[in-house]
Amino acid sequence: MLVLSTIVPSKTIQTDLETKFPDIDFHFQEDLEKGALSEAEVLITYGEDLENQHIRNAPKLKWIMVMSAGLEKMPFEVIIERDILVTNARGIHKIPMAEYTFAMVLLHEKKGRLLLENERNAKWDRDVRVGELNGKTMLILGTGAIGGEIARIAKAFNMKTVGLNRSGRPTEYMDRIVQKKDILIELSQADYIISILPSTHETKGFVKSEHFKAMKNSAVFVNIGRGDVVDENILLSALANQEIAHAVLDVFDPEPLAKDHPFWEMDNVTVTSHLSSRSYKYLPRAFQIFEQNLAIYLEGKSNFVNEVDPEKGY
Repeated sequence: MLVLSTIVPSKTIQTDLETKFPDIDFHFQEDLEKGALSEAEVLITYGEDLENQHIRNAPKLKWIMVMSAGLEKMPFEVIIERDILVTNARGIHKIPMAEYTFAMVLLHEKKGRLLLENERNAKWDRDVRVGELNGKTMLILGTGAIGGEIARIAKAFNMKTVGLNRSGRPTEYMDRIVQKKDILIELSQADYIISILPSTHETKGFVKSEHFKAMKNSAVFVNIGRGDVVDENILLSALANQEIAHAVLDVFDPEPLAKDHPFWEMDNVTVTSHLSSRSYKYLPRAFQIFEQNLAIYLEGKSNFVNEVDPEKGY
């Protein structure tokens, strides 16, 4: 049995896999165009490099392990035709993305940019009006693993937490859960709006002009999900009209963000380069999920971790 990985992990991870699964041939190559694809039964990939033709060139392929949570670039049409199992690494991002969120939230609340500027200019100013998170409301769009971890940390700051999801099911660390029909009311009360929404046909353009108009003019919008959740022209208009106080943007549509884009120069925007999920522990965590699923696969069972529904795209 051949397992092909277009991700080349550390030698430690490679050796660990080969030791635990001695009967499996692991092949690590970054280029999908090479010959090993035709013999692969299992494919490990980030998903962004995978096209319909690759699936067609892999007649033995039965399972794709996507080492990310985002699946918007996956060729699901052929995957559905072939009834190929798809799993992903959903959940491994929760720690770094939650930490990133609070790094940015505290940077804003404690006037981090101004404090660093004062330090550079040797300016002693004790009149800087810093705030605090205690008692403020955080509206979290998406209550999965990442949203739940953000809510958990928010409770440590004594914040009120409101989660938005499709089902309306209660979630730990959320004071209450709301659905799309109730979002305008919640937006009018939120101090921080955190979007973790993925890119699906249901979420593209989810945050509209009416939503920004409903927000407090002191509110902060943080997007760590996908850039196409909001049309950038709508966001630019909301910022220019001071409908919100600040936007923290880690994701864009398209990426990378153009060097001449106005977001770079705006005082009320913080731009980072789609790195909220980055961590030196990323691949070790992802391969742990793969190992769990490989053991299940070899036993002929079906209780896979993070199995994806190709029809829904998540």
